[in-house]
Amino acid sequence: MPAIGIAMNSALILPNDADRRSPPTPFLGSSSSRSLSSFFYVSGCHQMDLLHKAVAGAGRRKECFGVRSPIVVSPKAVSDSQSSQTCLDPDASRCRLVEIFNGFYTGALFSPSIFVEVDGVLKFFLWYWLLNFHRKHIIYFHEKKLSVLGIILGGGAGTRLYPLTKKRAKPAVPLGANYRLIDIPVSNCLNSNISKIYVLTQFNSASLNRHLSRAYASNMGGYKNEGFVEVLAAQQSPENPNWFQGTADAVRQYLWLFEEHNVMEFLILAGDHLYRMDYEKFIQAHRETNADITVAALPMDEKRATAFGLMKIDEEGRITKFAEKPKGQQLESMKVDTTILGLDDERAKELPFIASMGIYVINKDIMMQLLRDKFPAANDFGSEVIPGATNIGLRSPADNTDAICLVVIPSIMVKSGHSVQAYLYDGYWEDIGTIEAFYNANLGITKRPIPDFSFYDRSAPIYTQPRYLPPSKMLDADVIDSVIGEGCVIKNCKIQHSVIGLRSCISEGAIIEDTLLMGADYYETDADKRLLALKGSVPMGIGKNSHVKRAIIDKNARIGDNVKIINSENVQEAARETEGFFIKSCIVTVIKDALVPSGTVI
Repeated sequence: MPAIGIAMNSALILPNDADRRSPPTPFLGSSSSRSLSSFFYVSGCHQMDLLHKAVAGAGRRKECFGVRSPIVVSPKAVSDSQSSQTCLDPDASRCRLVEIFNGFYTGALFSPSIFVEVDGVLKFFLWYWLLNFHRKHIIYFHEKKLSVLGIILGGGAGTRLYPLTKKRAKPAVPLGANYRLIDIPVSNCLNSNISKIYVLTQFNSASLNRHLSRAYASNMGGYKNEGFVEVLAAQQSPENPNWFQGTADAVRQYLWLFEEHNVMEFLILAGDHLYRMDYEKFIQAHRETNADITVAALPMDEKRATAFGLMKIDEEGRITKFAEKPKGQQLESMKVDTTILGLDDERAKELPFIASMGIYVINKDIMMQLLRDKFPAANDFGSEVIPGATNIGLRSPADNTDAICLVVIPSIMVKSGHSVQAYLYDGYWEDIGTIEAFYNANLGITKRPIPDFSFYDRSAPIYTQPRYLPPSKMLDADVIDSVIGEGCVIKNCKIQHSVIGLRSCISEGAIIEDTLLMGADYYETDADKRLLALKGSVPMGIGKNSHVKRAIIDKNARIGDNVKIINSENVQEAARETEGFFIKSCIVTVIKDALVPSGTVI
């Protein structure tokens, strides 16, 4: 017999229950926590007993498996559901393919599914009921199109982060003593069961490629032999002789590769952001709202708002207006009442804007339309593609049975409402775009009692390259409110409110305050140090009796004895590349591999 898959997130209501005569609760924009995806209400039907008997056996099977029923609530404005049940893999136990019914694959996105065998009048009743009351909550899909492809953009030349980007790409910049920036989006993907990941690079990508290959290449194949983290470098071709011109152009140049994957959506990420996010909830919200594009957004203050794309949304989270980095009067026009996002009155006054995080979920077929047909010359997602899609109000083709996220009805029905949706993220998030932002983000992990960002979350760990370094050794050292990386040797010195990177060597009498030491790529032997002394040079690390305050010391830097890097004159900006350092926002940055001779004062 034909079968219909029904998502039953609670027990079916009996005819004599008090709620039997309750009308179906509206799904989107409902103030009730009991949405149609959480409960099935059936009333006024003389065949209710037949329906209950038909599903009773399946309900008992559900209980035997010990599955806990989730409460799935569609957000009124934007936010996470209470329980993440998104199916991102075709073979996951939460999703099942049901038999063809009326020319469609009919299935349910949320677990667990109950399969009800029906015939005759009862089948007709069920289908009529589903079409009229639950058309937004059944999702048609093909079994092999239930995964997500992660696309991480490596970014541009990183001029605002210079000199940290002098010899490396932005995502390869060291972070938090042991990590690199690229580890953040890759780890978020892996923790969200997204195992197919491409990283698009163009500038100074050697160290980034090396890190990704060492950190993830040998560990991904175990995921059903399908997982990968691969680097896609900018290239010239007969069809396109240009390098990447922007984020959208980078994706467009590799669409021929991306479209080969049987996926429902593309998840577009940036490689230079610091945050922890469950993309499963993000994608679940995207699917629940039947959006073509969903943009991750966060409340923003006026001081930083001009650096971001800003948006206005309606009460159901649909984006009605989008402006990229507005200024002046245009900025004022983008102010909104952010209490719609759930903020209290005080926070809403402090954060009157809604900013794009540069993180998008885009349906596969919509991505092809946008980049090839509608905006073939667009180079950037934030300034061109997303505002353009908001203005034209995309629709998924109603008569295409191979479409991924259609409304659940026959081909005469069309998807309603705007296609570009906002998704609220109200946790810690930092765009590592400047020296000051990078400095603050690193030292933020030393805050007490709660750091800005924690690497100690066991439920969502941050992965990186295994280096097999020995534990750090501290001999008579005074360490306060600091984070120490692997393999460090610290002797009789004082370290306060600082981050010390792996393999750092700090000599006797040194004082390190409010500083980020990135460490070293390798150890120097005693023989190496003696040879350096004969040449008049100094070993890597911080020399004896040196004082470093409010600074960033890049990898492999050699700081001699009795050096003072304290910016005592409070210089705001200075470019002294020949002397081995820059000053930006009053922060001294010593260049990678630089030598600061003994006795130097900066």
